[in-house]
Amino acid sequence: MLSIEKLKSGYGSIQVLNGVDLKLGDREVVALMGRNGMGKTTLLKTLMGIVDAGSGSVALDGIDITQKPTYEIARMGLGYVPQGRGIFDKLTVEENLRMGLRARSDGSDEIPAYLFETFPILDERRKQLAGTMSGGQKQQLAISRALCSDPKVLLLDEPSEGIQPNIVREIGDFIKQLIEERNIAVLIVEQNIELVERSAQRYIMMEKGQIVHRGD
Repeated sequence: MLSIEKLKSGYGSIQVLNGVDLKLGDREVVALMGRNGMGKTTLLKTLMGIVDAGSGSVALDGIDITQKPTYEIARMGLGYVPQGRGIFDKLTVEENLRMGLRARSDGSDEIPAYLFETFPILDERRKQLAGTMSGGQKQQLAISRALCSDPKVLLLDEPSEGIQPNIVREIGDFIKQLIEERNIAVLIVEQNIELVERSAQRYIMMEKGQIVHRGD
């Protein structure tokens, strides 16, 4: 599904990723772990084309996406929920979700019904400004917005950050349900061990821009 080989990137003269190799299979959830500042978020941003790759390659379903622009990467099937969620606070819940539809390759303008079934609060508050919602509700919205693009691979950056434990458990259960019912894979950057154990099948540890350990 997603294949990363010898990937290097950084910011100007500062190299952060030092040759990352990683494969993510169909309907697989992999947790990317490590201390702060080790390159986890930079990896996700490089996969999305937000940070330019210096060398190496990224392939999605066998197609090289390394040097493609972010909007094209999204339409090819990579969904991204950034750290901090990236919600448009002055747009409504429904308007935020419709922004996600713009990345669909099939041109559909229908918000997937299963998202409202999973997170009914979003259905109840379609017309509410997103900025007035709680942290947990914003995270549910951010994940749902990314899924509106019908991605093949979902990238989640610290989804448990700043939200209450019961919502963390709901998100963990939803991730498991997602891969059981849909042909999607998930790469999750996370430090919450409970969420990792609840949702992921295997983990990888990153240190100084490299993968140093892998396990089930």
